[in-house]
Amino acid sequence: MDSDADGGRVWRRLGADGVLREQYRRRTPTGLVADPGRLGATLRAVDARGDNGITLSVLVQSASALPILAAGTGPEFDRVADGDCEVALAATDAAAAGSDLTGLGTEVEIDGDTVRLEGSKRWVTTATRAAYFLVLARHRAGRHFTAFTWVLVPADAAGVRVTPATTTLLAGAGIGHVEFSGVRLPSSAVLGRQGRGLALFARHMGTERLAGAQWATALTSRVLAETRTSLTRREIDGRALWDHDPVRQEFAGCLVRVRALRALHEALGERVVEEHDATSAATLKAAVGLTADDVLSRCARWRGADGFADDGLQLVRAEAAVFGIGGGVTELMLGAVADGAETLLAELRA
Repeated sequence: MDSDADGGRVWRRLGADGVLREQYRRRTPTGLVADPGRLGATLRAVDARGDNGITLSVLVQSASALPILAAGTGPEFDRVADGDCEVALAATDAAAAGSDLTGLGTEVEIDGDTVRLEGSKRWVTTATRAAYFLVLARHRAGRHFTAFTWVLVPADAAGVRVTPATTTLLAGAGIGHVEFSGVRLPSSAVLGRQGRGLALFARHMGTERLAGAQWATALTSRVLAETRTSLTRREIDGRALWDHDPVRQEFAGCLVRVRALRALHEALGERVVEEHDATSAATLKAAVGLTADDVLSRCARWRGADGFADDGLQLVRAEAAVFGIGGGVTELMLGAVADGAETLLAELRA
């Protein structure tokens, strides 16, 4: 079975076993409230499979797509939460940079009982196997926060075309590009209140950033454990690499950074899911961007030429670059942290 098909099987199993529903404390009119502990446990278990693409697909659906889908009133949420099918979050637009959501070009026209959708989305996780697309679209001109609305689009609707992304990375994620050409839907396809698209997205983006920190902790700690075993077995001048002080000290530095990342997401998780604290979410996302690549780069270097094998650590490192890009680039997150510097400093000095 190929990795993408295996990703669908993992989602079905999580749904059938009730794991997906257990990740959330409650359902509200604006979506789901996650349980940080249970969400993290799911991501650790899925990461243990060693397929970053599958873990990414579970993360995006669990932490962003399902919580937003729960704001709707149709049967689609139950189908996805039970693992019967998957949903894709189609936010990144072909007409704008991924971080420029207010510049997107996908448009929705709502006319009485009819919804018309035009546009295209890029780099959509689970696009190649989703039964539904959660599409963020513009319902009026301009960049105002209230100019955007969510539309739930069946993947088999006329005018929907999916193209697999041309990449060998993150194969289990089902990444693709989606075009919406002359799509016609009933007005019930509008999810949530018209004009509340970005507000709903912002409400749940923090949970995805928390989940990213949880996954990054699971991935880097797993790789560090595997790397330490490798270092005890490889020798230079008759001594294991692990016995060389420079290696031990560098490894310990990686361990400290990962332990700090875990402490951070454990400390800020409740703020993110219950208080929707944007600064805490940005802090987590920035910490992931500053930690994951550095730790994985060092581990890959210690593996030497073996790191360049088809399933080697250089591949893992390349795939993990998504931590510093997806959901907001590290530099933007640092800017958000700087915006909240006064409050953060007051907390640190309290």
